[in-house]
Amino acid sequence: MKVVVGLSGGVDSAVTAHLLKAQGHDVLGIFMKNWEDDDNSEYCSSREDLVDAVSVADHIGIDIEVVNFAAEYKDRVFSYFLSEYQAGRTPNPDVLCNTEIKFAAFLDHAMKLGADKIATGHYAGVRETVDGKFELLKGDDDSKDQSYFLHRLNQTQLSKAMFPLANIPKKEVRVLAEKLGIPNFAKKDSTGICFIGERPFREFLERYLPKKPGKMVTPEGDVVGEHQGLAYYTLGQRGGLHIGGAKDGSGEPWYVAGKDIAKNRLIVVQGRDHSALRKTDVPLVNTHWIAGEAPPSAGSRSAMTDHGLGTGAQHVYGGKTRYRQPDAPCAYMREVDAELLRFNDGQWAPTPGQYAVLYRDRVCLGGGVIA
Repeated sequence: MKVVVGLSGGVDSAVTAHLLKAQGHDVLGIFMKNWEDDDNSEYCSSREDLVDAVSVADHIGIDIEVVNFAAEYKDRVFSYFLSEYQAGRTPNPDVLCNTEIKFAAFLDHAMKLGADKIATGHYAGVRETVDGKFELLKGDDDSKDQSYFLHRLNQTQLSKAMFPLANIPKKEVRVLAEKLGIPNFAKKDSTGICFIGERPFREFLERYLPKKPGKMVTPEGDVVGEHQGLAYYTLGQRGGLHIGGAKDGSGEPWYVAGKDIAKNRLIVVQGRDHSALRKTDVPLVNTHWIAGEAPPSAGSRSAMTDHGLGTGAQHVYGGKTRYRQPDAPCAYMREVDAELLRFNDGQWAPTPGQYAVLYRDRVCLGGGVIA
């Protein structure tokens, strides 16, 4: 087949391209330029990444093309990112980047080039079922599984996707890259949001969202400090609060537990195990289900009030409210105008704007934005 590979300059996409060529496919590499506002800054690595991607393509023996999706990224991802922070929520632009750029703008471009499939270096899998549906699977390497970031893909997008690293542990990918002489085999993984890089996060936000100071208060209403703007904080945050010692002498650290948008107040509590940081019910909005329809529900919220999930409950799934988190047993519940995940155990700091993702064993079913 003709396969267009997203070459990022990293080792994962490099090995992906090598594997596909070794399988006999006609492979073309595409380097996506998604951000150009401060291309010359110390935090933007796109120039270095492009050099690495070109070196990889030359080593493997494939052509590479540079495509600029910066306008699409700004319109479809960055504008949403800013509006969510301005509303006091904490978005996950990496999820949106996959949906709107890598598997939309990039996919469209690849199809115009005559591609049969596109491929990326994600640690995830895709399979076609007997009834012609496509399922998104976890990558075999649980420590690197990236299905969380891909949970909003649809049937059309998955039908065109290939994930050659689905069954390969990350350590083996690096070993293979070194054996093959791939020039970037030792390059460290990128971290954080692509357009922010390693720069101080609040410093970046302050360029776009003005400070709006207000009070930091306990759930009881006691004022314990001042914040610089609700947009700069996220639930569960510990660092950067600059609150002094505890009045009760316990000395436990403070955590962000909520936001009172109307009064411009940041709600903080002491201790990581404070009850205000644990939630068993996680409401969802803007849900997306990969199969095209919602999974079987355990019923309405009221139907589940009088009993826990337990081992005998129907439709027990695995759910996670953040990427770096093991799946936790939960039920999916649907009412006329509401959807939620109800967990056996309280989940730590489910954050509005982030995504809760639902699994059936190793199959990713989809998920929604935490309300």
